[in-house]
Amino acid sequence: MKITGIEALKFGVDDRPKAASFLADFGLSRGESDIPGTDLFLTLNQSRLYLFDIDDARLPAAFEPGSTLREVVWGVESAACLEPLAQRLAGVEGLARDAGGLSCRDPNGMTLRFRPSDVQPVELRVAAINQHGDIRRVDEASPVYERGEPIGVGHVVFFTPELARTEAFYRDRLGFHLSDCYEGKGAFMRCGAEGHHHDLFLLHVPGKPAGLNHVAFTVRDIHEVIGAGMAMNRKGWSTFIGPGRHPISSAYFWYVNSPLGGAFEYYTNDDYLTPAWQPRTMEHRLELFTEWAVEGGLDGHTRRQVKQGA
Repeated sequence: MKITGIEALKFGVDDRPKAASFLADFGLSRGESDIPGTDLFLTLNQSRLYLFDIDDARLPAAFEPGSTLREVVWGVESAACLEPLAQRLAGVEGLARDAGGLSCRDPNGMTLRFRPSDVQPVELRVAAINQHGDIRRVDEASPVYERGEPIGVGHVVFFTPELARTEAFYRDRLGFHLSDCYEGKGAFMRCGAEGHHHDLFLLHVPGKPAGLNHVAFTVRDIHEVIGAGMAMNRKGWSTFIGPGRHPISSAYFWYVNSPLGGAFEYYTNDDYLTPAWQPRTMEHRLELFTEWAVEGGLDGHTRRQVKQGA
């Protein structure tokens, strides 16, 4: 049994035209939806984002009020993975099997679906970075991006009131691996023994109920993180925080407030781990979340920090 990553997200939103405009500006391409009455947007690797009306009866129950994520679709290596996965999920709430895959609900109330992977490999030229003693870019300038083109869905982050129980579900039932953790506060988990730093982050904030914190999308490099974030600011979408860098995963980031619920993140340069990696247990501190960060984003016209309250 091998889970390969997030391949589709289904959102229930109270303003589909506004959500669709956001996704188009974010850099996703519109596709012809295979689900009547929904909007479909695609990343470069053909991961799918569906927009449903918030009260669409075809959606699973929401785990929080308002516009939010209603289902996460995880790819598995092949159809042969589904039977052993179903056995591991025996007794889990909402477990159901159909011709295309299987579904259940995690302890946090999020509906999960598993199906054979169908994302497409993406080949992109990424300019090298010159560092002391390691010169890789010669007679070539670094790129400047006018907008983002997300490659794929990198990870999701959920608030959870039951961190230990939810972490145990993903570890014991689904075979996820702990990459790092904030003691009693959060668990960074990856779906494979070898892979990028996390496909899932579970965050416990005392008194905070289950909910969506953010969805993250991979882009080529730090230059695209910055160009994409500035493009969103130019189009009038507000920045939650960014650009910046996470020491705990090494990733450069930019978070944009989303009308779909939570925030949407552009990121790149996260750590790549193998079974040799030993998870770290750390105190939850601001300097571990951000080595540095810009509040409010950068204005796409002046190239300066957006002034708070402007």
